[in-house]
Amino acid sequence: MISARLRVARSFISTLTYISVTCRVGGVHAFDVLGDPVRRRLLELLADAERPAGELAAVIREEFGISQPAVSQHLRVLREHGFAVVRRDGTRRLYSIRPESLREVDEWMDALRRAWTPRLAALETEVARGKRARREPRDDRTQR
Repeated sequence: MISARLRVARSFISTLTYISVTCRVGGVHAFDVLGDPVRRRLLELLADAERPAGELAAVIREEFGISQPAVSQHLRVLREHGFAVVRRDGTRRLYSIRPESLREVDEWMDALRRAWTPRLAALETEVARGKRARREPRDDRTQR
């Protein structure tokens, strides 16, 4: 049982190494961009509709307590790495998601899901076997 768990763990570590090398959007590792909670929240806010920079800054200032220039930096990172686009509407700057970059990340993740689904199912089976073995009596004396 230990060897099966160890094989799954080693395989998982190997895949994580692969992940850190291959998922790049715009020349930067996508998870470096998406790993920041402020940038993830900005994308969540943009998921429904295009929003003005001022509205985004107000929500992020309220939720994270960071300044408007810091929010602008996060929006710039999203824009420069292809996760968001901006357009001018008079004096306002309206931001929206660039769905192509998110599709690229999702396609990459889908390949991992296909690779990991059987391995995670095997791990789940091993964990269930271990729990079952702990619950089963060891000998006749424990059944009394």
